[in-house]
This record gives sequence, structure tokens and C-alpha cells, in this order.
Amino acid sequence: MPTRRAVTGRSKEPRARFAEELRHLRTERGESLRQLGERLGWDWSLFGKMEKGETVGGPEVVQALDQYYGTPGLLLAMWELAISDQSQFKERYQRYMALEAEATSLWHFAVSVLPGLLQTPGYAREILAAGGTKGEALEQQVEARMGRRELLLGDNSPPFRTIVSEAVLRTPLRDVTEWQKQLEYLGELGARENVTLHVLPFRAGLYGLDSTALMFLRLPDGRTVAYTENAYRGDLIEANQPVDRLQRAYDAVRDLALSPAESRKFVFSLLEEVPCDPST
Repeated sequence: MPTRRAVTGRSKEPRARFAEELRHLRTERGESLRQLGERLGWDWSLFGKMEKGETVGGPEVVQALDQYYGTPGLLLAMWELAISDQSQFKERYQRYMALEAEATSLWHFAVSVLPGLLQTPGYAREILAAGGTKGEALEQQVEARMGRRELLLGDNSPPFRTIVSEAVLRTPLRDVTEWQKQLEYLGELGARENVTLHVLPFRAGLYGLDSTALMFLRLPDGRTVAYTENAYRGDLIEANQPVDRLQRAYDAVRDLALSPAESRKFVFSLLEEVPCDPST
């Protein structure tokens, strides 16, 4: 029996499907990208990138397109699916990302860099570029990370606890302005009810997770899984015994960390130390 083919021939991946729909709606009207940009007041190159799947844009531009094409809510709904499309992440992260999206609570430890959930675009771009990501792939990965941040910012966001090593906060970005934005954003997140921020100071001495970035996810079925990561690979750990060992190590590190109130003060004290940008 021959393989059954989709009637429409459209992509099944949400990100690619969103791009195809944007192209279809524009070409159906017989408009060029420049004409679309002029009529909506946006840079036409943004629409070109959206139609190529290089970016999904922001909610404001998508709402404007919905209104212009007379598709109230349709494009915005497709956009919401596109930003949570796991295929935009590297394959080795996809199962973890799927579990992260459904987690009921999260615990994290940052040993060398801030987690993606806490990163600003400038921080994400510099970290990814330092790892060798370039061009369109770089912008796609930055976009994906920014989409992940929505997990912590919604009205029903899950509780998130992070312990950040002082080493992370003592390693600034090359761009002074972007580093200032990152510290400000971290301080703002620490004030959210669902986010608990701890700083692990140098004076805490040696600890059991000194070479391991770690995330725990509590899943809807009551299970807890762990994800450990270094610069070269990440490992999803689902067996109970190793997860329990990691949780005990995490609890020991939390006992050494500053309280949430002290941690926010620490972040703001670092902000005061950021040198002024000579260009301002």
C-alpha cells in the first residue's frame, strides 16, 4: 500500500507551517515584502525572515498581520505553537525541552553561565557565539531561548528556584550595556513570586556540584527527573537512585547559599560596580 500523503502538502512542524502561512497570505494578495512593510509600518526584511522561518517575530507584529489579513487570532495562535516548537532546538535537547514545558516546578544550579530561562537576548547571543554558533543559526537559537523565557513569565508559571554560583556573576559580558541589562533582568526576576534566586558566594568554599550545571523537573505524574550539562553535552537522568543522589547534593549547596533577600542585594551591588559605557 502506498504511503498516504497529506492533502495540503503543508509542513507539519509548527514553525515551518507558520512561515508557509505567512507566505501564502501575502502572495495571495499579490504583494511584495516591501509593499507589506510599507502598509504595516514595519521593516520589510522582518517579514522576509519570518517567511523563511529564520524568526517568528513578536506578538505585536503577528497581531498586526492578523488584523491586516482579516484572520483574527489565527496567526497569533500559530505563532504561539511556533515559539514552543521543540524542533527549533538541537536534537539532543528536544526531550528535555518537552519535559521542561510541562514541569510543575523546577530547581536549578548554575555553575558557570546563567540558565537559558534567565538570559537576556544579549547574554544568549554572546554565550552562543562563544560556542561557535553563527549567522542564521545563531539568531534562531537566540529566538528559541527567548521563547523559553515565557515559561517563567505567565500568570500560571511554575515555581522556579535557582542557585547561581558567584563565578557566574563575576564573569561579565564583553558588552557593558548588555551586561547591565542582564543583571537588571536577574534582579527583576528575583522579585517575582514564582522565582526564588540564591547566590552561592565564593566564601562557601568547596561543594559537591562544583563542575555540574543541573536542573530538576517535577513532572505532572509526580516524578522528578534531572538534567546535567557541560560545554559539550547534556544528559537527561530519569532513574530514581541517581536523581536522589543529585537532589541531596543540591540541598547541601542550597544550605551554603545566600538567602533570596541577600542574593538580590548581591546582584544589585554588582550592578553598582558595572563601569559606565564610554559611548554614553
